[in-house]
Amino acid sequence: MIQDNSLGRRLFHILNYTILIATSLLCILPFINLLAVSFSSSAAVSAGNVAFWPVEFTTKAYEFALTGGDFFSSLWISVKRVVLGTLINIVLMVLTAYPLSKSAQKLTGRNLYMTFFIITILFNGGLIPTYLVVVKMGLINSIWSLILPGALPVFSMIILMNFIRGLPEEIEESAIIDGAGPMQILTRILLPLLKPALATVGLFSIVGHWNSWFDGIIYMNNPDNYPLQSYLQTLLQSFEQIMLKSGTDYTQLLSMMNARTGRAAQMFLGAIPILLVYPFLQKYFTKGLVLGSVKG
Repeated sequence: MIQDNSLGRRLFHILNYTILIATSLLCILPFINLLAVSFSSSAAVSAGNVAFWPVEFTTKAYEFALTGGDFFSSLWISVKRVVLGTLINIVLMVLTAYPLSKSAQKLTGRNLYMTFFIITILFNGGLIPTYLVVVKMGLINSIWSLILPGALPVFSMIILMNFIRGLPEEIEESAIIDGAGPMQILTRILLPLLKPALATVGLFSIVGHWNSWFDGIIYMNNPDNYPLQSYLQTLLQSFEQIMLKSGTDYTQLLSMMNARTGRAAQMFLGAIPILLVYPFLQKYFTKGLVLGSVKG
């Protein structure tokens, strides 16, 4: 194979790598700054001396985050939401994507169903009608109010549907010849082949549930039921009040940390679970996303 080593090609590679490195730094440096602030003293942060390395290293912000406020209770609510929500999302996506992957000749009304689902991507009822539906269903102040309104992510379902359509039809035909029914084909044959696509849409669901904060504030009347991101959002607005309620001497606590270091520590702790999950799904992510997007 002949490689192009022309000047234009080399310049393209240099420009390409420069843009990628600069983009990566724009994503990483704010996170490093957040980490440095969380481990710095109150005085150093207030003086603006912290950039990308901790100044007057201290772990007081993390000690407060792990002992004061409602961090752990909101973290547990978020974990339950992610586990239940992602499981329900994947089950409904699989059960919807499999029949819709068939042609209009095999599934009567297939195009009508697809039109219905696509309309839900483009339009929704709005905040007030959605809230009224949640109220009438008796889900207010319940974890199900955070899960059921978005139980079927249509965009992810379409990715999964296109992935199934890209599989060879002979696989399913041979199973039918051997006497397998639709559910047997789905559970025993297709699901093992859907690992890349399921990892992709599963990651979408995990990140979506974990990062969602607005619905927790809307549907939870009791702040004790806030998921982690809703709690962190209120933390950004009223950290001083949380410090006052912590039971620790406020003057002594303020000398060791301030609102900025406390917020940085809790936001970093909130990001750790996603940072731990992503590497395990990364190897499937690109493959599943590409294969799920090549057919309509």
